[in-house]
Amino acid sequence: MLAATQQTVVVPLTHLGLIEATGEEAKAFLHSQFTSDINHLADGQAQHAGWCTAKGRMQASFVVWRQGERYLLALAADLQEATQKRLQMFVLRAKVKLAAQTDSTVMLGLSGPQAEEALADAGLPCPAEAMATATADGATVIRLDAKRFMIVAPESAMAALWQKLTVKARPAGLPAWRWLDIQAAFPLVTLATKEEFVPQMADFEKIGGVSFHKGCYPGQEIVARTQYLGKVKRHLHRVTSAQALKAGDILHSPDNPDQSCGTVMTVAPSPAGGYEALAVIQSNFAGNVRVGSLEGPSIQAVAVNP
Repeated sequence: MLAATQQTVVVPLTHLGLIEATGEEAKAFLHSQFTSDINHLADGQAQHAGWCTAKGRMQASFVVWRQGERYLLALAADLQEATQKRLQMFVLRAKVKLAAQTDSTVMLGLSGPQAEEALADAGLPCPAEAMATATADGATVIRLDAKRFMIVAPESAMAALWQKLTVKARPAGLPAWRWLDIQAAFPLVTLATKEEFVPQMADFEKIGGVSFHKGCYPGQEIVARTQYLGKVKRHLHRVTSAQALKAGDILHSPDNPDQSCGTVMTVAPSPAGGYEALAVIQSNFAGNVRVGSLEGPSIQAVAVNP
């Protein structure tokens, strides 16, 4: 785990699934369903997007990118099948085809001070800006932030890519990538947190995952009203805990004994010992939070966007 903080690491992103949307109405369909502005997603760009219920709760979150008229949606693997099936119900007569790509495609995470050199060694392009993409020989590289990249390539090409990437990058496990997600405040909706949050509770609008200038999508009225009335009491926090945590754990505060005050989103072992997490917590009770019950273990919480 310590490698993730100091070295360049490469991680198989087995916690993610992939859906492809094609067809002449794919853009319009996704734009009508998601919280982000798919209409203005240019070829070679990626963006965060959420898919809400009618009540404005996120049932999935995505990194979406466009390749020509083809759209790729990376989401939590444990939501991929159900999300694709439910999205398909809304296609109706639209000229859109949704196809699972998880089994034919491999996704890798690359992070660290030598990440750009590792890409060059593997013959992969390096996007210059955050949330930009570049494609070569069937492999796509998405720059998530300054030092983190996601590589998406056909399964058939992955053995050779892995061999080249690991000259500069050390292989690491999924906990290392989850820890990096926590440092980057990257909120991923999973089966454990499905329909728990409106986007603003996870600070999703802060990373470009919500457009307030587009037309209708499921839950849009509630998401907009939440924004303009300023009624969001819960926000994304980074959490440290001596005790093990898991996504979906309910948080409580003795300062508010009548109801829970938050939910854990993403957890990883901490290089410093114990555990770190992202959690959605009611801000005015974040100074006194316990896990599981009012008598549960105490945790420390700091707002991502104070």
